[in-house]
Amino acid sequence: MSVTAEPITRVVLALSKLPGIGPKSAQRLAYHLLQSSDMDIEELANALLTLKGSLLLCSTCFNVADRDPCEICADSQRDSSLLCVVERPADIPPVERTGRFNGFYHVLHGALSPARGISPEDLRIQELVPRVRGTGVSEVILATNPTVEGEATAMYVRQLVSPLGVRLTRLARGLPFGADIEYADDITLGQALESRQGF
Repeated sequence: MSVTAEPITRVVLALSKLPGIGPKSAQRLAYHLLQSSDMDIEELANALLTLKGSLLLCSTCFNVADRDPCEICADSQRDSSLLCVVERPADIPPVERTGRFNGFYHVLHGALSPARGISPEDLRIQELVPRVRGTGVSEVILATNPTVEGEATAMYVRQLVSPLGVRLTRLARGLPFGADIEYADDITLGQALESRQGF
């Protein structure tokens, strides 16, 4: 016998499907929503209902946007010689928040994974070559995730782009700011050593 009312259970189950939200967090959120005003609940529900219907993919970079071209691609103040290749649209905001990149992006919409049946044809890799060839790009920054799939994707993109004569770079790997070396895993510490810079 459940001690939780069925509508709350449904909300908890729905929220726990979100990444990073476990059952306890979902339950806290559900009870928070229960205490919220009707207006706040209605605003959240409307935002969720219109989320997918009001968005599209930018035809240039394939970022999720509300217009085409997206705000970044339409910005003439950005450096057109720099192109940062990311796996997902969610990878762009963290790069933008650094304030250290003023170029353009290319979103692949995933990473190569033969085990999961994801091949180059399932991603936006083929659209990258004409972009690099025809737009004055001089550097392609490979910003795929530091996973087996991300590395495989970066290697594949490198094979396609290197014949075009542009500089290819990869995000440095290593220790996060504020981390203690004694707690770093071997792979991270090894990458930090390999990516060391002059000081």
